[in-house]
Amino acid sequence: MKRSVHALLIALVLTMLPATLVRAEILALLNYESKPEQKPRKEGLAVIDVDPTSPTFGKMLMDIPLPPDLVTHHIYYNRDMSKAYITALGKSVLHVMDLKRFPYRLKAVDVPDCKVLEDVVLSEDNRTWYLTCMGSDNIIIGDAKADKPLKTVAAAAPAAAFISQPHGITIHNGIDRVLITSTVRPSDLGNPGETITVLEASSGKVLSTHKVSSKPSPSGSAPVEVMFSHHANPPVAHITNMLEGSLWLAAWNPPTKAFGFRQVDDYTTRGHGFPLEMLYNRRGDRLYVTTAKPGHVTVYDNTDPQHPKFLKAIAAAPGAHHLVLSPDERYLFVQNSLLNLPDMSDGSITVIDVAKGEPIASVNTLKDQGWNPNCIVLLPTQPTQP
Repeated sequence: MKRSVHALLIALVLTMLPATLVRAEILALLNYESKPEQKPRKEGLAVIDVDPTSPTFGKMLMDIPLPPDLVTHHIYYNRDMSKAYITALGKSVLHVMDLKRFPYRLKAVDVPDCKVLEDVVLSEDNRTWYLTCMGSDNIIIGDAKADKPLKTVAAAAPAAAFISQPHGITIHNGIDRVLITSTVRPSDLGNPGETITVLEASSGKVLSTHKVSSKPSPSGSAPVEVMFSHHANPPVAHITNMLEGSLWLAAWNPPTKAFGFRQVDDYTTRGHGFPLEMLYNRRGDRLYVTTAKPGHVTVYDNTDPQHPKFLKAIAAAPGAHHLVLSPDERYLFVQNSLLNLPDMSDGSITVIDVAKGEPIASVNTLKDQGWNPNCIVLLPTQPTQP
């Protein structure tokens, strides 16, 4: 009798636990494409269990085919993680995935003024999205409720260079500012930019442009990503210079309502190149930056965002690109592939033990099929049935 009561209590507790804890799995959503030599070309969205303690570790649990000419690139969540926005380099279409319904639904949003769709950022009230268009030198501002474009922002002459080859984007509604990077020409990665553009978030007005390189112009620094640091007061944004191999920051000055820019690290001194993505932990006291060549994650103490301190570099794989922390921040997952480029397209996912500061596993599910993952995020919750 006692055993029956004990079993009943255990069963009751398990039903009350979040599904993610009971399942003991961490589900990653990745968009992928076949490698250039593989025919016919294939693209899709894959759901893979990346929890190294799970019995289904490395298994592809879902494969959603996509048109083979989209060249899907990035995946971004809105603020409440109810929708995912998927950008494409090949077509002027932004796909929106409804994460509240299962099977997942994809809605195609035409953005005819946007060529080579790169990054998306959501306003803090979750009502507006901003999309960078690296091939058409402009920004699209959209309605995040109806998911339709509202306004096209491009700098007018003589300031046309302000929004040139835009890629990375970040927003801080507290100071009404958007920062945008000028990266490279998408057709051949040439004509690298060297500036950050500052927009007024509420109006889309271009306010200023700033060089982020200490070298003579044209420096070819190619700033690629920019991100506001969590909880920094006054606001601070970090910037990765892809071709120069450096980390910069933009520090907000409240009295002047302007940013000051300076370099904080040089990856070339450690033999690392192509810094790309950034990620902060939940507290904001750690900053992680990927370098694609030969493939590392650099870890900083970000207690003082204006002076991030280098802690260590952890080996990943060639093409180390997007990265995401597990919900408990025990693991760091790194997607290793950059645009199918030589020596930067390993195709794996590196699993890093955060406490140990070292890789402990590799997910080769896509790599073994000749496919390259282009981005990685974690599914936030169990989808509900329609």
